[in-house]
Amino acid sequence: MEVIIVAAVAVGLVLVTIAKGVRLVPQGEKYVVQRLGKFYQTLNPGLNFVIPYVDTVAYKVTTKDIVLDIPSQEVITEDNAVILANAVAYINILSPEKAVYGVENYQIAIQNLIQTTLRAIIGEMRLDAALSSRDHIKTRLKDGISDDIADWGITLKNVEIQDINPSETMQASMEEQAAAERQRRAAVTRAEGEKQATILEAEGRLEASKKDAEAQIVLAKASGRSIELVTQVIKEDELPVMYLLGEKYIESIKTLSNSENAKTVVYPADLIGTVKGLMSRVK
Repeated sequence: MEVIIVAAVAVGLVLVTIAKGVRLVPQGEKYVVQRLGKFYQTLNPGLNFVIPYVDTVAYKVTTKDIVLDIPSQEVITEDNAVILANAVAYINILSPEKAVYGVENYQIAIQNLIQTTLRAIIGEMRLDAALSSRDHIKTRLKDGISDDIADWGITLKNVEIQDINPSETMQASMEEQAAAERQRRAAVTRAEGEKQATILEAEGRLEASKKDAEAQIVLAKASGRSIELVTQVIKEDELPVMYLLGEKYIESIKTLSNSENAKTVVYPADLIGTVKGLMSRVK
């Protein structure tokens, strides 16, 4: 009976020893092996053998691309504007032993590194440039951290700026500024329109005045010419002159009588004498 128990224990010990000596590493992972507490080797995917009780698998590291979501943070630009920025990074572990021994927690370390680098880049830019230069920020961010994480056996495959927006306070200020700018432009447009209307109106009055003056000059010249012609024709004969002046006199009195302000129209009793009196004044 004792022999059977000893044999069973021995067989169990052998099986356990074999199990500890065989390591099946799945695809997409690598195992970091320590021998007596010190790094010994990295096991690749597939069947691997280690020394039982001496070699131990200390870390299991994925070789797939890791997506790191960088939390949103407040960043102050060069012109003291506050914006919110976050990012996402895609990394791949090339040397698992460097990743686990080179830094305490490589994911947290990379997140902090990206955040500090992002703050430094945006802090050198003005608000308008920061909001419109995502590709420029991404390129500088990738160049700034690639060499640092390479020391940890990690490569940065890509980094993208997810959101970069002004803070709520800055958005309110920008909206007020935009509204004020729109009101200013509207006021300028109205003032410019009123100015142009005033100029056009003044030009119209000036042009009308010029035309009126030219018309008066033409009429004066025509009247002078007609008087000269009449003078040459009638010479010393007063009868035609009396007829013309009398006709004009009657027309003027008729116009006066049709006026709304005229209440009473008085005709001279001696029309001929009146005309002769006008002629004597003309002479």
